[in-house]
Amino acid sequence: MQDFNSNPHRRFNILTGEWILVSPHRTKRPWQGKTEERNEVPRPHYNPSCYLCPGNERSGGEVNPNYKSPYAFTNDFSALLTHVDQETKIDGLLLARSESGLCRVVCFSPNHSLTLPLMSQGEITDVISLWQQEYKELGALERINHVQIFENKGDIMGCSNAHPHGQIWAQETVPQEVSKKAARFLDYWDKNGKSLLADYLTQELSLDERIILENKNFVALVPYWAIWPYETMIVPRRKIAHIGQLTFDEKKDFAAIIKMLTTRYDNIFETSFPYSAGIHQCPTDGKPHPEWHFHMSFYPPLLRSATIKKFMVGYELFADPQRDITAEQAADTLKRQKDVHYSL
Repeated sequence: MQDFNSNPHRRFNILTGEWILVSPHRTKRPWQGKTEERNEVPRPHYNPSCYLCPGNERSGGEVNPNYKSPYAFTNDFSALLTHVDQETKIDGLLLARSESGLCRVVCFSPNHSLTLPLMSQGEITDVISLWQQEYKELGALERINHVQIFENKGDIMGCSNAHPHGQIWAQETVPQEVSKKAARFLDYWDKNGKSLLADYLTQELSLDERIILENKNFVALVPYWAIWPYETMIVPRRKIAHIGQLTFDEKKDFAAIIKMLTTRYDNIFETSFPYSAGIHQCPTDGKPHPEWHFHMSFYPPLLRSATIKKFMVGYELFADPQRDITAEQAADTLKRQKDVHYSL
């Protein structure tokens, strides 16, 4: 029988129905990690030139209130607009449809110097509470059928402002990545009467090969089909369709595991680890969606050091995603990191 831990093989993503090529023979053991001389300049708690700090003028001319806790506002340069007439344009093989929506910015903290791993569990819990409020209010708006909560962290991920913040895009159409998962969730629910992600989590816990962290209500793991070098997913043990259904205890545990996971990220190369993170949850189209199981994914690009980014190029752009270190190797690296942030 072939050894999949040593030979090239493809892994199937049960959430999207797509495949990834894994080439473990190219790196026989996990990369030990390269820490570089840190040139990080400590950021001030308040930056007078930052357009997200409390009391400062934003790039669009609005002035932020002197907020003391997580704060959200409508993006001054939104990618989506609310007042867009529904229209379809067809010209031979060319097709376009109007898209309405709105974009929000979520400042995690008034403290300019913080990132999620440096915030307290209580402060992250407050961020989750604001996410819940935004999801509920935006999802209730007419013509809003999906609410995407996400964070781009670090210059390498295109983040334009170092102040701790994320974004929320609410729109009329359910995006393609979510639609792929929705179809897989519904098909499994119709055939088995159970949550696809809950059954997957049960198997992962029994194998304990890719589990990184767990507490009473949440588990953090490297998905079997992970594409990015240290890709992870946070999954609630209870089948919850969206974050609005979190109890207070679940919210605290969600905050705790976010803090612990992002701390371990930073500790790999002793740097503020960049990533794109996002929450996938059920659409806000008014339907019950018993098949949905919300989860949060982290896609970090670092592979060998604090400055070497993994790019999706060549074969990965024109064929399939591919990785050298296996999900199991990445999970082992993350599990071996300390729970205390390297800067403390």
